[in-house]
Amino acid sequence: MSKSLLKSASPLKGIKSKLLGEHAVRVITNACFGLLVIAVVSLTVIAVTYQPPDPWLQPSRFMSKIFTSVENATYQKDGAILITGEDVPDILIPGSDTAPKAISQSDVQAAEEAVLSKALDGVCDPNVEGKAINCSDPGVMIAIEKVNLEKFPDIESFEYRTPVQGSDERECDIAWKFKPKKDNSKRMYKDYRRYKLQLEASCAYTVLEVGDWHSGKKARPHKFHGVAVNDKIPAQTEAPSNFRKGKYLYYSRGGDYCKGMSQFQWSLLCALGEAQYLNRTFVLDLDFCLSAANNPGHEDEKGKDFRFYFDFEHLMEATSVIEQKQFLKEWTDWNNRHSADQIPSKVISDFKVSPMQLQGEDSSILWRTFELPEPDNYWYRVCEGEAEKVIQRPWSALWKSKRLMNIVNSICGSLGWDFDSIHVVRGQKAQNKELWPNLEADTSPSSLLEKLKDKIQELRNVYIATNELQPGYFDELKASYKVFVLEDFKDLWAPGSEWYNETTALTNGQPVEFDGHMRAEVDSEMFMRGKKHIETFGQLTSDCKDGVNTCNYS
Repeated sequence: MSKSLLKSASPLKGIKSKLLGEHAVRVITNACFGLLVIAVVSLTVIAVTYQPPDPWLQPSRFMSKIFTSVENATYQKDGAILITGEDVPDILIPGSDTAPKAISQSDVQAAEEAVLSKALDGVCDPNVEGKAINCSDPGVMIAIEKVNLEKFPDIESFEYRTPVQGSDERECDIAWKFKPKKDNSKRMYKDYRRYKLQLEASCAYTVLEVGDWHSGKKARPHKFHGVAVNDKIPAQTEAPSNFRKGKYLYYSRGGDYCKGMSQFQWSLLCALGEAQYLNRTFVLDLDFCLSAANNPGHEDEKGKDFRFYFDFEHLMEATSVIEQKQFLKEWTDWNNRHSADQIPSKVISDFKVSPMQLQGEDSSILWRTFELPEPDNYWYRVCEGEAEKVIQRPWSALWKSKRLMNIVNSICGSLGWDFDSIHVVRGQKAQNKELWPNLEADTSPSSLLEKLKDKIQELRNVYIATNELQPGYFDELKASYKVFVLEDFKDLWAPGSEWYNETTALTNGQPVEFDGHMRAEVDSEMFMRGKKHIETFGQLTSDCKDGVNTCNYS
């Protein structure tokens, strides 16, 4: 090749390199810009479609992850249940009070020794068998406490009332408080049972027979502190001037209304957290809308009562709240009577106005309105961004309805607090062979019987939490187990039941449906209280909880 050609090739090569370099820069720049556009679009989509964490009911070992993970929650699509403050260990609830001390075996033994040490020789007739029992004798209570510790190892007993005479002279009825050992809350429940006793020559009492759940009707407490449901709206007792001096946080109804239970709770706890942060009384609307997502076979249903699902009595004790209708009435009454001294209020229409910006606001009423399009009209948006680091959601203030939990404890009591539980998911999932090809067959009675024989001892009490609606579907399992489903206990919410009477008292006598969410909540609580827990996904079927190729079992 000639030198001239070499000389000419050299600058061409340089130009080509330069062009290639510029092209590469353009390609990289365009690629980066494209990635930026995709990121912006993705973030926009996430912001629009974002839903709050779904804290479904899970075993206690998963509680540390409940706010960010739902990986073990098989109730997510089939009877969704919320985690509330009573499900969360104290370590996760800052400032929670120390739990009351349960009565222990050593406590009973010490009391027994003290009582027997006072007995004098000859006090007890050697021929005492068959004689009447003095139910007020301290030894009677000691004998009952001792037998309860032995018979009900899965519950903790606390306060016993003085025993009273039962239906005959050898029976004593007694009321007492208790809580399941697996229950993390401070809530107490009631039982009143009948015990048949015998006085021994040693002056000690022996329990010969323990009655069934709530069998001791003569000891049924009419006002047993911490047990009876008392969630009526408090009557106005303060002078109007005290209302005028109050500080309130009022949230207008937003896009959360008629959304699922998880979003409702996430939003409500945000609002309660802001009220606590600002040291204000929160205005609570008891008019609740149950989403169709939580009540299969129904449309969204307005006009429900908050107290059907949550413990309003405990909420009033745990934080400062006022019922919305009462608040609006008192606000209107004051302004109508004092035209020259209207109650000062401030309207906040943008959720981006943070709680920190409102700290120095002196208005008696801070009124947040939520009139923007979704998702900017969701209450929980107030607690996003910087506010998330400041606002503490008061989980300990929100408990499940005591009425529903009383049904759970009634069922547990009927089973002697001694049962295993299985969760059988069927419904629409079992019909969808594309996503769950094996579920229907794997949850058939014959298949369940085969799978359970190595997991649960024969003749055990077995509670089945399920969305299967066909009556008698699990009867085949009765050949090996004592099988129970929720519908076996329908008398607990039937007309005339305690639950029925208490709920209709909130509705001026109108019957209340025992709806899908209530059923799922009771089922879920029963499942968690079994001694053994057998889940559908990961234990009864090879199908994945969220459809094919989504298994992530640890």
